Order: sequence, then C-alpha cells, then structure tokens
Amino acid sequence: MHDYDDQNIFAKILRGEIPNSTVIETTHTLAFRDINPQAPVHVLVIPKGPYVSYDHFAGAASDEEILDFNRTAAKICEMENVQENGFRAISNTGTHGMQDVPHYHLHILGGRVMGPMTVPV
Repeated sequence: MHDYDDQNIFAKILRGEIPNSTVIETTHTLAFRDINPQAPVHVLVIPKGPYVSYDHFAGAASDEEILDFNRTAAKICEMENVQENGFRAISNTGTHGMQDVPHYHLHILGGRVMGPMTVPV
C-alpha cells in the first residue's frame, strides 16, 4: 500500500509552502538540513516525486529519478566530507520503522561516532 499524502511536510516543502535550508537541488531531488539534527551533519534527501517509502520509490520511480537521487546522495556525502570517517544513511519505513513523514527520505548523518545501529530485542 502506497497511498501518498500530498499534505505531508515534505510535499509542502517541495511546493515552496514551507522554507528549508537547501543543500542541493536537482531535477528530481531536493536535499536540505534537518531542522532537528541528530548529528553534526544531518541532511535529508527526498525525491521530488510522490513516493511514500524506499520500496515504493525503488519499485515505481523512473530510472532517471533513481539515478538522480543516488548520485545526489553521493554528492552530498562528498560536499559534507563524511566519507573519510564514515557516515550513516538511514531510511525509515512505516510504523515499525519509525517513519515520521510519509514521503520517502534518506537521512545522511555524520560528523561523529553514530553508536549502535539498533537496540537488542
């Protein structure tokens, strides 16, 4: 199920209704700084198309959108200089994945040791 809510905060950012701190914008992708950063580098990368989650984007986006998104994410890692010491790229999906905004987005976090990936169950 991939019902897209065009009133979500990222859709409003894409329409220019809410300001953002843009890092880079391309034909198919927008990247901006998170307003509640969890690391010294915390950039959100979003496709401009109406995709809810990673699986929705990977399965329904055009090859051009997917390529642009991934190349933009790589460019951000270079621009933010996180490759040498490492970074984390996270995409949360659904309730169990703790997704807050129902628009596919990739968090790029770096600039410090990130700690464990998950908590043991």
